[in-house]
Amino acid sequence: MTRSRSIIWLSLAVVAGAALLAGLAACSTAGAPGEAAASAQAPAPGPIVGMRRLTEAQYRNAIGDIFGPGIEVKGRFEGVVRPELGLIATAASDSTVSPSGFEQYDAVARGIAAQVLDERNRATFMPCKPADPAAPDAACARAFLSGVAPLILRRPVPASDVETYVRIAGQSVETTRDFHAALGIGLAAMLVSPEFLFLTDTAAADGRGLSAWSKASRLSFLLWNTTPDETLMAAAARGDLDTPQGLRTQVDRLIASPRVEQGVRAFFSDFFSLERVADLSKDPEIYRRFNTSVARDLPEQLLRTVVDHLLVADRPYPELFTSRRTFLSRRLGVVYNAPVASTGWTAYEFPADDERAGLLGQGAFLALYSHEGRSSPTLRGKAIREVLMCQAVPPPPANVDFSGFNETTNAILKTSRQRLEMHNTDPVCAGCHKITDPLGLPLERFDGIGAFRMEENGAVIDAMGTFEGQAFEGAAALGRLMAASKVPPQCLTRRFAEYATGLPEARTTPGWIGRLQSDFEAGGHHLRTLLRQVALSPEFYALPMPGAAPHAKVATLATRSKESR
Repeated sequence: MTRSRSIIWLSLAVVAGAALLAGLAACSTAGAPGEAAASAQAPAPGPIVGMRRLTEAQYRNAIGDIFGPGIEVKGRFEGVVRPELGLIATAASDSTVSPSGFEQYDAVARGIAAQVLDERNRATFMPCKPADPAAPDAACARAFLSGVAPLILRRPVPASDVETYVRIAGQSVETTRDFHAALGIGLAAMLVSPEFLFLTDTAAADGRGLSAWSKASRLSFLLWNTTPDETLMAAAARGDLDTPQGLRTQVDRLIASPRVEQGVRAFFSDFFSLERVADLSKDPEIYRRFNTSVARDLPEQLLRTVVDHLLVADRPYPELFTSRRTFLSRRLGVVYNAPVASTGWTAYEFPADDERAGLLGQGAFLALYSHEGRSSPTLRGKAIREVLMCQAVPPPPANVDFSGFNETTNAILKTSRQRLEMHNTDPVCAGCHKITDPLGLPLERFDGIGAFRMEENGAVIDAMGTFEGQAFEGAAALGRLMAASKVPPQCLTRRFAEYATGLPEARTTPGWIGRLQSDFEAGGHHLRTLLRQVALSPEFYALPMPGAAPHAKVATLATRSKESR
């Protein structure tokens, strides 16, 4: 490894050990840019109480907001592994970075720094020019790094912290003989700091909740899925976020902004596991209308539908199970057998007598919970229970024989319902299938990619089912029953609270989620109301219940950085 790379790795250990493990004590306003720096009077934060790794989308959004859309984030990151039941946001609270993952962060950071400080862009970002472009210039390096540090680290940065990166840049000139390249090494070191890679929660000075800077970050990443803007940082600096009126002002501003769509998209992408759709594999001989372009459009269709219904039209969440309004691309029009003349996205309304309606008629949901070569009533019913209703379904026994059900060419048992009856008569399997199949079989008129059909292998599909004791037929009828049930909106509330805090319900303030559910119902199940309820809740800013020690996570990162040199 080159000397410059070694300096970057070493810098992480220095920053992690000195700044983070010390609890970020003695924050000052030296060098902080703009309004936030001018009025920074908030108390210094206390010790670290929680860390949540940024998702790739959050990382990319943050870089775009800090440096502008002209700076590309080149490369991919080691992803956070989704738990069997739950959200990526929750798993991120327990996620560390492997040595290879840190190498990826390092490579991306160096690429960003090189773009920021190349000849084309440096005049935009740098407030000065070095006296000698081939020699160290601590004053110029300090002017640049002190300006970007509060944006990257999401807090006022003491002069002593800035000097760490100034020294890195100065030492690197000895190797690079290029001031700007060496300054890029200092910037890259800052971009691999745990304070940037993780949403770091610090306690308030009085230990009764989160610090103002952590509140600002929590709010921004929840509602906009990106780093705090200067207005929010200024509010944190003035102490506004520690007052009810000041907090309301910022919450209402963020929710009223068009950028709230970005935050809503991020939550529902996590809620519906939409990252998995891009990796779907379907048998091309069976599903000739399915391709990578369709796989790319399916999540976008669902998100456009959600945003239009919940934000633009401000309709109640339960109606999302019955709404016939959606958006189609020409590629999806082929799958749905719907006329789409536009080359882009166009609004589309399914007829009143159409079987397809609401979330359960979305191709993303139907294709995701199917197999490569066939649909799956069990997977779909399980998803309705677990994803949309927050009800756990026991895993199948290890010794279950699926061969009979997988025999889709069986001349006698032609439909999924007929083949599933074998499991329902087996006492080992019947318990789970009685939970899932009455909800999944009514969706069988949609095949493994969500295209409509009336028959399977030449046999008419029986789409009867039961939900909460009521018999019904077809997906649209199931959507109406789910819209009338209290369970789906209660589940949404629970998942959003977990998404907001990055913690499972067991580690949040007792009783909080129940109150949110009651308030969501009383407010007519409008999403903006739920966003505001969570963002204004004292529980959202409470110190987390006991769990993994964040200091151990930082120490692990520092150790790995040393080992990678």
